[in-house]
Amino acid sequence: MTTLKALFWICAFIVCYTYLGYGVLLWLLVKLKRIFKGKAPQQTLPDEDALPHVTFLVCAYNEQDMVDMKMTNTLELDYPKEKLHIMWVTDGSTDNTNALLQHYPQVEVVYSPERKGKTAALNHGISKVKSDITIMTDANTMVNKEAVKEIVRCMQDPQVACVAGEKRVKARQDGQGAAEGEGLYWRYESTLKRLDAELYSTMGAAGELNAIRTRLYHPMPENTLLDDFMMSMRMVDEGYRITYTPKAYAMEYGSANLVEEGKRKRRIAAGGLQSCWWLRGMMNPLRQPVVAFQFVSHRVLRWTITPFALMALVPINVLLVFMNAGKIYTIAWALQILFYVAAYFGYRMILNNRKNKMLYVPYYFLFMNLNVFSGIRYLATHKNGGSWEKAQRA
Repeated sequence: MTTLKALFWICAFIVCYTYLGYGVLLWLLVKLKRIFKGKAPQQTLPDEDALPHVTFLVCAYNEQDMVDMKMTNTLELDYPKEKLHIMWVTDGSTDNTNALLQHYPQVEVVYSPERKGKTAALNHGISKVKSDITIMTDANTMVNKEAVKEIVRCMQDPQVACVAGEKRVKARQDGQGAAEGEGLYWRYESTLKRLDAELYSTMGAAGELNAIRTRLYHPMPENTLLDDFMMSMRMVDEGYRITYTPKAYAMEYGSANLVEEGKRKRRIAAGGLQSCWWLRGMMNPLRQPVVAFQFVSHRVLRWTITPFALMALVPINVLLVFMNAGKIYTIAWALQILFYVAAYFGYRMILNNRKNKMLYVPYYFLFMNLNVFSGIRYLATHKNGGSWEKAQRA
């Protein structure tokens, strides 16, 4: 019984630390840093004539429905037109994406007839970039007008190799649970990214909007599943930082439904596991102690140990209840039952496009963790190739 009790508390601690404890600890560490070191000085934007040349790069696969909307948004960006170079990398597109882009003479189109996935498209596209800064964004995301200048401002810090913009998710209509659950998750994730950056470095940049110093980009294996995460974290591994700014943001609609959101979560989970293995050297606290702490706490646990700990809590708790281990375990089991019942009813409400945050929060949390197992299965059966079926947006 002693062993079961120990396992129960270890699993409970891992789950609580991953999703709540790390955030609290991170907040406290940032507060202490401010007390002893003060806030880091804000970088300033260069004068207009000193602004650097920037390439705005969009990787696209069969995005004919988004071309005009994306280009309208891009042409409205507040940055000198002669210094903003627009590049679309159309990886294996078979629709009218390339034809529609011909209507925009300011766009450089880098085309590859074979679809190899986004990583191959990035390798191809960035090899053609001549500017010092490359800003990457998805075809289906709309970027705020001030984003480019804000990114350039952040890049004035020579230790910053990558700028992570904020991802904002919205639903087309009330009650779209998949989209609203995704949006709630990203609001929490954005808070952690901001605190991570203030402590030392954000742990990875999202592909919806990020920027890099072009010279620091190294081509990645074409079977890389989380290209944005791997690209940015390799720069941290080299001693640079990723900073985070909510003043540069990309807005997109959430997944159309749970099936489509499941595709995204499966890809992220599989890519996260792959990244943890490829970046395992970053977990060594003797190399970069703060980076190792942030990487393991914010990323590695979520994609490896924590989902197993969450699932293990159920049978361990049941055994302890049947063994009359104590009232605390009965209470814990009752709370687990309540959580899973709430998740089930959250699932039912999402299927019916009904809104109840108290119910879809536990469901989305469970949904996210269960998809780690789908990611493991995908990673075990698909050894090569970095292309994925796109998730349909709401």
